[in-house]
Amino acid sequence: MDMKTKPHKLMMEHDFEAFGRGLDEIRQEVVDDLGQRDVAYIKGIMHKQRLTEMVGRGLIHFSLNPLSWSVGVSLLSVSKILENMEIGHNVMHGQYDWTNDPELQAQNYDWDNVCDAESWRKTHNFEHHTYTNILGKDRDYGYAVLRLDDGVAWKPWHLVQFIQYGVLSSFYEYGVGLHELEFDRIKSGEVKLKDKIPFLKRFANKTAKQVTKDYIAYPLLAGPFAPKVIAGNALANLGRNLWASTIIFCGHFTEDAQTFRAEDCETESRGQWYYRQLLGSSNFTGGKWLHIMSGHLSYQIEHHMFPDIPAHRYPEIAPKVQALCEEYGIPYNTGSFGKQYKTVLQRVGRYSLPPETSVLSAFIPKSLKTAFGA
Repeated sequence: MDMKTKPHKLMMEHDFEAFGRGLDEIRQEVVDDLGQRDVAYIKGIMHKQRLTEMVGRGLIHFSLNPLSWSVGVSLLSVSKILENMEIGHNVMHGQYDWTNDPELQAQNYDWDNVCDAESWRKTHNFEHHTYTNILGKDRDYGYAVLRLDDGVAWKPWHLVQFIQYGVLSSFYEYGVGLHELEFDRIKSGEVKLKDKIPFLKRFANKTAKQVTKDYIAYPLLAGPFAPKVIAGNALANLGRNLWASTIIFCGHFTEDAQTFRAEDCETESRGQWYYRQLLGSSNFTGGKWLHIMSGHLSYQIEHHMFPDIPAHRYPEIAPKVQALCEEYGIPYNTGSFGKQYKTVLQRVGRYSLPPETSVLSAFIPKSLKTAFGA
């Protein structure tokens, strides 16, 4: 399917109003059922996250051999993943604002990440979730670094975008944290650097807080064993970054995830907005803890449709959404975790290559093009 096909021409024969109403009903069923079960769930995850952090840091500090140190690093990485994915991301979406619990309020929460919470709510909660996969408006699409669609002009430096992808994934929290800087727009002159000074101050303060915690405060507590604490914290942060990047890419940049043009979405109805979320998102299957560790973004379709619904409810919603899609003949993009990630890598590779119309294309081995599906 052409990635730039006008999204709302694909279902002209269907009633978008009825489709949207059906999804609104699914959402309302959950809203009407919210209660103590949801509070108990998120509080339970928060308890597990704190426990794994405490044990992980303890093992890193007091380990007597490489094995126990490695277990500590793994536990700390799990703790950071849980805090960022299942707790921070979801709480900051306002999924638990209805509880009136200060600990669960979106405006109060600040996660274990260099990304400033205020910046995240602007660039992610508003920009990304409003303009999902609209080229030129959703700046999460490629993060102004990667070319993942024909709508982005190919440049020679895209040949090494696998390296760029690796660097972005390794330092993912910094890439997300600097997203509001809009470096590409500063470079083009659309935005002035001086206008970003307030943001840069917030970013610097948040980064200093994170660096002090992981690389100064905790190492000082370890005294002569500070180097192993610094290394352990660095590896835990790396593990969290790589995992978060992989999950996000699997939800947005698989082979069948579509992109859209701004002019085709200007007057979209509620039902058409839902439809765009469907076509631009990808789910992946797996066990209970894979879903929890992904922040339930394994149900990215449902998350894009219902970002303010507690994410642990998505497994209950998904079969109803899929049934509605089948009723209307709409594709529901899902597959195994491995399969979806394989198509992500193929997409990164394919769009790193020059288009067939380019002279350089003749010098690209056919086997390489075939491997990337080009």
